[in-house]
Amino acid sequence: MKETAERPVRDEDPLRCEINWCKGVGPSRALILNRLGIFRAVDLLFYFPREYQDMRDFRSPDQLEPDKLQTVSGEIVRWEIRPTKRGQVVVLDVLSNNEYIQAIWFNQPMIIYGFAPGRRLLLTGKPKNKPTSYSTWQMAHPKIAWLPDLTEEEKDLEPSELFTDPYLPVYPLTEGLQQYHLRKILKFLLEDLPDQLPEVFPEKYLRDHQLLPIADAVRGIHFPADPDHLEKSRRRFIYQEFFILQLALAIRRQQHQTALKAPIMELTARIDSRIRRILPYALTGGQNKVVQEIAEDLGKPVPMNRLLQGDVGSGKTLVAVYAILQTIACGKQAVLMAPTEVLARQHLTNIENLLSASRIRIAPVFGGQPARQRAMILQEIKTGAAQLIVGTQAIICSEIEFKDLGLVVIDEQHKFGVRQRARLKSGTKFDPHYLVMTATPIPRSITMTLFGDLDVSVLDELPPGRSKITTKIVNADQRAKWWDFFRKKLKDGRQGYVVVSRVSEQEDEDLRSVISTYEDLSSGILSDYRLAFLHGRMKSEEKESIMNRFRNGEIDVLIATSVIEVGVDVPNASLMAIENADRFGIAQLHQLRGRIGRGCFPGFCALFPTERSAVEISPEEYSGTSNKAEMERKKEEAREKKMAESLERLRIFESTSDGFELAEKDLEIRGPGELFGTRQHGVPPMMIADLIRDRSILQETRKDALDLVRSDPGLSEPDHAKLRKQLLLRYGKLLDIGDVG
Repeated sequence: MKETAERPVRDEDPLRCEINWCKGVGPSRALILNRLGIFRAVDLLFYFPREYQDMRDFRSPDQLEPDKLQTVSGEIVRWEIRPTKRGQVVVLDVLSNNEYIQAIWFNQPMIIYGFAPGRRLLLTGKPKNKPTSYSTWQMAHPKIAWLPDLTEEEKDLEPSELFTDPYLPVYPLTEGLQQYHLRKILKFLLEDLPDQLPEVFPEKYLRDHQLLPIADAVRGIHFPADPDHLEKSRRRFIYQEFFILQLALAIRRQQHQTALKAPIMELTARIDSRIRRILPYALTGGQNKVVQEIAEDLGKPVPMNRLLQGDVGSGKTLVAVYAILQTIACGKQAVLMAPTEVLARQHLTNIENLLSASRIRIAPVFGGQPARQRAMILQEIKTGAAQLIVGTQAIICSEIEFKDLGLVVIDEQHKFGVRQRARLKSGTKFDPHYLVMTATPIPRSITMTLFGDLDVSVLDELPPGRSKITTKIVNADQRAKWWDFFRKKLKDGRQGYVVVSRVSEQEDEDLRSVISTYEDLSSGILSDYRLAFLHGRMKSEEKESIMNRFRNGEIDVLIATSVIEVGVDVPNASLMAIENADRFGIAQLHQLRGRIGRGCFPGFCALFPTERSAVEISPEEYSGTSNKAEMERKKEEAREKKMAESLERLRIFESTSDGFELAEKDLEIRGPGELFGTRQHGVPPMMIADLIRDRSILQETRKDALDLVRSDPGLSEPDHAKLRKQLLLRYGKLLDIGDVG
């Protein structure tokens, strides 16, 4: 069915004008632009280029110089594919200003898609030396930009007169749209429309922080006059994106500190001495530092809102137990919540062991508890007989009533995001203190962005006695040797994990599943040992039973999905093989590896890369064309690129066990949106700012936002009215910010 568009009523606001009213668009092209999320004129103003074609060195053939990046324009005359010993070579002849330019591409036969006699294009590359006047300039693997046909007026112009812009913007496209379409439409819009944009910054602020006015920045981001103009235009939008977020976080933090009251739980020398006598281990220097930070927060009338992050095995649980004991010593109740029942029950077991010398009453709260047992536990929580409550998110259900809740510890695994955290009924007029733990080290730029409303404590040293872990990429021809080594260690009394990325093979038969891997190993190379499998679809009781048997040494090898990646603690487990290791991110691999080497035996981790035939390519990676040959070319290119990136990621992971270093690398490779799931948590995506590239601007905006909130806490000054409006529009609901001002 053919798409059609009804001509809408013109909006009086030129910024909100429907896109098909804009000059050069029309109903059919409007539908194409709609697919890119462009519905109104203002949407197109903020549809920024992804890169620029440098036209500052645009030349005619007689002006070309060898081995310098230059651009020429011309039209296609002919092309052919020539077979060679090393593959195929595409040769394209282009006529430019009555001279021929030859472009060649090795082993890219699909490049001819789009070639047509007489079609105009730009070639950007480094010409090879032209020995004689009879020879032809040649460019190897030049970039192509397609041009529209010349109008009657343009046919008599020199090529250099056709391209007066020093940079040509290159936009993300969709089928049916060309670069020159967007450039032409934007040229019309940029004449007057940017002057209608509201300026959120006061004039003095723009001057003091060296920011371009909004109209100048919009024009410069699309068609910059020079590199300085482009840099200043980009800086304006990057600064504004970061600043609005940092402003929202600073206001949320301020409202939290002024509107909420917490119980004061002061740490005395006597309480500290009692806690240290109960704990079975002496605290490390890093743990003592973090304990001091948390203890000071608990002694204030403002609710603590602190993130405790540390590498795998750094001893976060012991720090949390110290804070819990301080809370209980001051007569208050504490809660410890974990994201899964497996991890919550393990916390319960570990804490019961840690506090075995104390008389503290610990109440477990899980889904599916017998009615009589649950009623008794709820009554103990209500009366205060239960001092520590451990469980999953079931704790925050409305039926639970606390006598006097002082502290909530949330083990959030590695599910980050700026979102309102669960508020529990404290049973009093006070709000509890919050301590959020994560086992995944977080890069500083992420903590400033997603956790800017929290204080951050970092445990960056491991307790003594942690064993070294050796990590190796194991290719197909090395597998037999690895399994020989694996069996030898099992014979010595060690235990191991085999991690797979799927539970069943319905989605992709080439990928190993938990069950098929279990069957292969138990009937093959590990047939002499006791094996079991574990995955997230199993019932809680079954999962807990298997984990207990593994801890007790009744199972030698556990075949599992990534359900084991956080919190599972089996000191005797020193072996791990990860199937399709490239399917996991660096941070997740680090969590998985952290399950071994937790005792006195050194750990060994093998990474099995995915075979080429099983590398998954999403439709988005080869969409944009209906031509079958072109689609196959894109698929192969995407597969090659993904394999290269995956192998590089595994090599980085193989090279270090420093979680903070790996977190920074993972951020660089995968980006914050994919790595930390910010979109899943409702965080609006950044339009132009980049947490890696623009770290210095992020730090600058953090300081500027704090300064502004200190000077105008409610953004109530008239000059800040537009800032306040944009802040509430973008982040008000997400961050639960009350109307400021």
